[in-house]
Amino acid sequence: MKRIFAAMFISLLITTNLYAAQSTITESEGYACMGEDKSKKQTEQAAMADAKRKAVESVSTYIKSETHVKDFELEKDLVSAYANAAVKIIQEFEKGWYKDASAGDCYKIKIKAEIIPDEKEMERIAKSKQATDDPSGPLNINVWTDKKEYKNSEKIKVYIKGNKPFYARVVYKDADGKMVQLLPNPYRNNNYFNGGAVYEIPSGGDRFELEVSPPFGSEGIIVYASSSQVGEIDLKPSGGVYEIKTKAKDIGDKTRGVVITEKGADKKTPSEFSEATVDVKTGK
Repeated sequence: MKRIFAAMFISLLITTNLYAAQSTITESEGYACMGEDKSKKQTEQAAMADAKRKAVESVSTYIKSETHVKDFELEKDLVSAYANAAVKIIQEFEKGWYKDASAGDCYKIKIKAEIIPDEKEMERIAKSKQATDDPSGPLNINVWTDKKEYKNSEKIKVYIKGNKPFYARVVYKDADGKMVQLLPNPYRNNNYFNGGAVYEIPSGGDRFELEVSPPFGSEGIIVYASSSQVGEIDLKPSGGVYEIKTKAKDIGDKTRGVVITEKGADKKTPSEFSEATVDVKTGK
């Protein structure tokens, strides 16, 4: 790993993925009471189901109110994709039993959940350039490189672009499965990007280069982006980048621990999330 941490020497053959995986992260609360027909376990399950339902409803309402894609058919497709969304629980908190004066023993739970729209619908929508570039649509991130093939000693440039302002974490995975964070890094700590602008990696204050060298193998770059600040992971400064100490399987979930911001007196705004991957293969 010295070749990566000291100077970021890597070997890559990169192709851009067809579309970025999009989702929305929100918080919601669920409630249920035992009554005469439920056990404690069933009541807890009912409360969770209530929280999930409210999460989907909240995001569907958000998508309808906040996305105004000019093409009416695209707007309908987006609403449909989120109406058939899957729910992934990121965090459970503020859960417990309480007494209700009229309903008796009740259970409540608060969750942070990722609402993942129907994949086939989103793949179809992604075929439209307007859908992916329109700043009034859901957050969409594109990642690409200056060439598709690189030879030994050539230097690689990575580019990212979002259709609207976003925060991002850019991660590199080497042939051994070890991971480093390219952005933000010890010398370029701002991870906020304007929508519609193309950003180059490395550039500016970066103190590393992506230079092709052996050993070769399967590698990749992942961009995690959100409309609000992404969650924290365990990092250790190592040269011009950060060594990632968090387990690889947990990076995505921890990054999705986004900051849900207040909107108005008592409502929180869902956070749009987009994950884009560049597939990587090394070559001589």
